[in-house]
Amino acid sequence: MSGEQRAFVTGARRGIGRAIALALAGAGFDVAVNDVTDSEELRATVGEISSSGVTSVAVVGDISDLAAHEPMLDRAEAALGPLTTLVNNAGVSVQNRGDLLDVSPESYDRCLKVNTRGTFFLTQAFAKRLKLSESHRSIVTISSANATGVSITRGEYCISKAGVSMMSKLFAARLSNEGVGVYEIQPGFIETDMTAPSKARYDKLIEEGLTVIKRFGTPEEVGRIALTLAQGLLPYTTGQIIQADAGLLMVRY
Repeated sequence: MSGEQRAFVTGARRGIGRAIALALAGAGFDVAVNDVTDSEELRATVGEISSSGVTSVAVVGDISDLAAHEPMLDRAEAALGPLTTLVNNAGVSVQNRGDLLDVSPESYDRCLKVNTRGTFFLTQAFAKRLKLSESHRSIVTISSANATGVSITRGEYCISKAGVSMMSKLFAARLSNEGVGVYEIQPGFIETDMTAPSKARYDKLIEEGLTVIKRFGTPEEVGRIALTLAQGLLPYTTGQIIQADAGLLMVRY
């Protein structure tokens, strides 16, 4: 399949983004791997993807910098060819967990600038350059269970993810007649560097019944979900939310 489907994955240096990039590569996608800075981890991810027999390129850039969007996409397409898939994974958490009454404008603006504004305009730029293709074309956005579930110690993050959730629905409606599948994945407790500081606390809550499946998820599991969506394996669907959260948000009584 190499050369038929070409993906741009943001925030793919490690964690969920890296797992998605590797899952796509394993299925034959050529993959542009984005991160905000160059690093050994980013280059290692590109190397691992390339070793699977597909083409990969590192694309360094900050999605919150709107002027960087076109150059990033240009670099990806120069290396891979016309893109067919965008995976919006890059994002930031709050600067400090704490009382909702103490949220700072700086932390609020940072979450909205990266998670919502940057993701919206990168998706817009990608959609404008999509070309007709026999391959499935798709936009997959990784939001969070906090797009729906309230966490008062991370209010600004919740708001930013709720915004990007609506963004996904909007682009699904706008692009549906052009044959583009647009989806959102809402991960719950996934074992990554970002969740490591609070893992012990949530392990206890999970064991006590916070989730239906009593364990953390893995980045690789989210990667498999993203691959399913990117390949168009859910026919006659668009705009769906996949809650990869072990039943966290399922109503129970």
